[in-house]
Amino acid sequence: MKTCQISKKQVPTKRAMALEFIRESIIKLIREHYPHVDEKGYVSIDELNKFKAKYAEEIFKLDDINLSDSEKRIIKSYEENDFIAKSPEEIETEEKLSISQKLADKVADFGGSWKFIISFFLFIIIWMLYNLIVSKPYDVYPFILLNLVLSCVAAIQAPIIMMSQNRKEEKDRQRSQNDYEINLKAELEIKQLHEKIDLLMLNLSHKNES
Repeated sequence: MKTCQISKKQVPTKRAMALEFIRESIIKLIREHYPHVDEKGYVSIDELNKFKAKYAEEIFKLDDINLSDSEKRIIKSYEENDFIAKSPEEIETEEKLSISQKLADKVADFGGSWKFIISFFLFIIIWMLYNLIVSKPYDVYPFILLNLVLSCVAAIQAPIIMMSQNRKEEKDRQRSQNDYEINLKAELEIKQLHEKIDLLMLNLSHKNES
């Protein structure tokens, strides 16, 4: 067990980090709030994550004092020590579709399939053959009623397909947003990793000089 220099609570050794191994930027932030921390002591991972979140928040506010939703989610992921990446299935699950959206998707899927093309051609052929063969056709050549039906189907199908496409574009936007958040957090982690390497190199050079 180790004593956390911030909370003063006992934590398991595997849930504690030695302050000497924490990058300098985080140490400075900790000292601003807890100036009397022992440099040879330990801090719990939970408390360390809170300061990582504060550090990320300060970095984001250098560009704009108002944090974006993406930046807030990244800060929250630090605080909760959680992954920010989402699989396409998770994005699909989080999206709540209305009945009209589900219907639009089904119509668009069917309208863009070979089943629709073949069935529609069969319908047109049967329609024309029937009205050519029977003695009293209800739609004589040049099949004005059939043209009206085709025009109505096209007029209804087009906006339904556009509804489905708009929803899929929104899903693509969410995936792009998720990719952006992952890249931004990775950039922060790389920046912090460079700081830690620089600190280790500095400590090593001091030891060699001594």
